[in-house]
Amino acid sequence: MALKLPRLPSIRDLTRIYNLGAKQQLSQNFIMDKNITDKIVRLARLELDNALCVEVGPGPGLLTRSLLDGGARHVVAVEKDERFGPTLDQLRAASQGRFATVFGDMLTIDHASIAACARQQLGSDDTARFEHVHLLGNLPFNVATPLLVQWLHMLAQRQGIFGAAPVSMTLMFQLEVGQRIVADAGESARGRLSVVAQSLCDACSIYTVPASCFVPRPRVNAVMVQLRPLARPLLKSSLRTVEHLARFVFVKRRKMLARIFKDWDAGH
Repeated sequence: MALKLPRLPSIRDLTRIYNLGAKQQLSQNFIMDKNITDKIVRLARLELDNALCVEVGPGPGLLTRSLLDGGARHVVAVEKDERFGPTLDQLRAASQGRFATVFGDMLTIDHASIAACARQQLGSDDTARFEHVHLLGNLPFNVATPLLVQWLHMLAQRQGIFGAAPVSMTLMFQLEVGQRIVADAGESARGRLSVVAQSLCDACSIYTVPASCFVPRPRVNAVMVQLRPLARPLLKSSLRTVEHLARFVFVKRRKMLARIFKDWDAGH
């Protein structure tokens, strides 16, 4: 039976009590309706038995609540904005030892601190015993793509949290960016990000979230994209080379491939 959190104040009430308005400079947009985050967790179909969930940018913690209510037993959140300390501490206290927080910037954080937090939470000296690692987040739109590219490079080199168990990524993007990530060959949205992501992962959209579901309301809709590592990655070269080649090719979309690769040979 899935573990359930006790009744807690609503996220809307907590953001008002602690004056947790979204910061524009951090590109923050919060989901206030737990029906939405519950649906995201349900559609993600995460293997939660013997799994470590790493949530990036939990904010006031609504997606975290859905994870914990969905049965997650080991959740570590990485949050840059320390204003959310009180709401996340409240969630930790209610979680029966299933949740902990690391404050830092996911773009620069040492992943060893995430593992250390998991060890402290679990009372274990070895996080490699997890059969699955799930990386999740309602990512700020302004850093979502840089984070994804960084994580794909880490996945290719099996670094950080990508070094032990298979890591799935279930992440929020602007709709247009998400469409580029999952675009198949021949689709107009296909581009560098599609090629780089799909050289290592199976990528699919699991849920489109209307702009009206966020506070404050962004100008565009969002989409939750899930990436799971391929059993046999298509990558036959370094990811950096593939990324560089894909960028070169897609800048010249209107040219014939023969001409593009002639330009590539001339420049390399």
